[in-house]
Amino acid sequence: QVQLVESGGGLVQPGGSLRLSCAASGSILGNYGMGWYRQAPGRQHELVAGVTSGGSTNYAESVKGRFTISRDAAKNTVYLQMNNLKFEDTAVYTCNIRWTPNWELNFGFWGQGTQVTVSS
Repeated sequence: QVQLVESGGGLVQPGGSLRLSCAASGSILGNYGMGWYRQAPGRQHELVAGVTSGGSTNYAESVKGRFTISRDAAKNTVYLQMNNLKFEDTAVYTCNIRWTPNWELNFGFWGQGTQVTVSS
């Protein structure tokens, strides 16, 4: 089994920054991708950012230019640097690890989630 431990969420004012971390442990073999998803009440669960084993990244249009995903393969850890946060970024952010060629939901293993709240 695979376990994901997330950290870095919290309360931040608009325009502020946070960095989320997700460390994977367990049977981490082969080429895998890691990403961050988010969901707020009444809204769709969506991919925020993902990075493959080869370094290819995908971002939601709403976060391009503000968020940066990075990966430390040696530590099986992925980070999400979030800058210029907006009210609309408020959500539960969940880390995911997968061995699929895409970023569709319902694949891989998931962390418990960390709350990000952007409020003045």
